[in-house]
Amino acid sequence: LLRLEEAAKRDHRKLGQEMDLFHLQAEAHGSVFWHPKGYVIYRALEDYMRRALSTGDHKEVKTPQVMDARQWEKSGHWGKYRENMFVIPDEVPNIDDDGPVISGEADWMALKPMNCPAHILIFKQGIKSYRDLPLRLVENGCCHRNEPHGALHGLMRVRQFTQDDGHLFCREDQIVGEVRAFCELADRVYKHFGFTYAIKLALRPDNRIGTEEQWDIAEAELRDAVVAAGLATEEYGWEELPGEGAFYAPKLEWHLTDAIGRTWQVGTIQSDRMLPERLDANYIGEDGEKHRPVMLHRAIFGSYERFIGILIEHFAGKLPVWLAPVQAVVATIVSDADGYAAEVAAKLKDAGVRVETDLRNEKINYKVREHSLAKVPHLLVVGKREADEGTVAIRTLGEERQKFVSLDEAIALLKAEATPPDLR
Repeated sequence: LLRLEEAAKRDHRKLGQEMDLFHLQAEAHGSVFWHPKGYVIYRALEDYMRRALSTGDHKEVKTPQVMDARQWEKSGHWGKYRENMFVIPDEVPNIDDDGPVISGEADWMALKPMNCPAHILIFKQGIKSYRDLPLRLVENGCCHRNEPHGALHGLMRVRQFTQDDGHLFCREDQIVGEVRAFCELADRVYKHFGFTYAIKLALRPDNRIGTEEQWDIAEAELRDAVVAAGLATEEYGWEELPGEGAFYAPKLEWHLTDAIGRTWQVGTIQSDRMLPERLDANYIGEDGEKHRPVMLHRAIFGSYERFIGILIEHFAGKLPVWLAPVQAVVATIVSDADGYAAEVAAKLKDAGVRVETDLRNEKINYKVREHSLAKVPHLLVVGKREADEGTVAIRTLGEERQKFVSLDEAIALLKAEATPPDLR
C-alpha cells in the first residue's frame, strides 16, 4: 500500500504536467508533445549517449521512416509483426467527395516499427571485408508501433518513440567480445544514473524463425559473454527466462531497480543470425569466400520516452542537476536587486548553467513554493545586501537551510553539479 501511494506521488504524467515537460492528447494517440523544458532533458540524454558511444568506434546513421512492404516481407516482420505496424497504401489519396479515399489496389508500405532492416541495407552498400568488422551502426531512430489505445500509458507505452538503437555486424569469433564490451558500457551508463540492475537471458519463444541449432548457438554466445564479464552472478540477478526472446533472436535484458523497488526492463542486446540470412548480408572472409555476419541488436535506454518517464519517477521529479531543464533560478527579494540578479544570471549562463531570473513583484516565499513545485534544483535569492556584498543565498531543493556564499563560490558549485557525470 505504501509503495502504491509513493508511486502515485511519483507518477510521471502528474509530475510532467507540474514541471511543464510534455503532454499527450487524443489528436495524436500515443505520441508525445515535448515542451521546451522536457525537450531539454531529451537533448541532454541524446548528447550523453553520443558521448558514451564516441569511444567505441560507433558510426551514427539515419534511415527512412517508410519502407515498401516487400522489404518487410523479406525481413519476416510482415508475417510475424504486421499487427503492430502502421501500413500505408503507396498511392495519392482521392480528394473528391465521391468515392473511397484509397482504391484498395495500391502496393503497401509501412512505417518502420524497428530500425534493423534498414541498417542491413546500409551494411549491404559496397563490398565488406572481414577486416571491416566489427561495423557498429547506431541511430537515434524514430519508430512507430500500432499499440492498442487501451495499452497506452504516458511515456511508458507509446506509439511513436525514439530508440538509442544500434546494430553491430561482426564475425563469429568477435561475438563474445562485442557482447562483453556492451555489458561493460551498459554498466557504466546505468551507474551514472544511480540505478542497480539485474541481467536476464530471454530464451527462444514458440513463435520464431530459424533452426534449433541456430538458437542453441545464439543463446550460448550471450550466456558466455555475461560469464566472461563476471555478471552471471546472484549479485547481478542473473536469470534465464524461457520463451521470452524475440521471434528472430535470444536477448540479454537489463532490469533496472528504481528508488521504490520497482523493476523496469530497459536495455537489451540480441544475437541474430536470421535477419542477415533473410536479407542476404555478407562479407568476404580471409579465405576469399562469402560469409554471413552476425548481427547484434543493442539498446541501453530502450527508448528515450520511456527512459525519461522512468527517470522522472525514480527521482520523483528531482532530477540530477545536469539533467534538470532549469538548473537555477535567480529570484529577487526587492526590485533594487534586479540589476544584480541579471548580472548573476549572466555569469551563471557563461559558466554553462541553465538559469532563469524571477524579478516579479511577489513575496519570496511565493517564489520559493512555485519553483519548488517545478523541481528547480537551486534557487539563488538576492536582495540589496547580497547586491552590495557580491553574495547569494542558495536554497537547494529538499533542504531546509539556505547557504550564504560569494557569487564566485556559487558559480563554481553550480557549474560542478551541472557537468554531466561522464565529463567530470
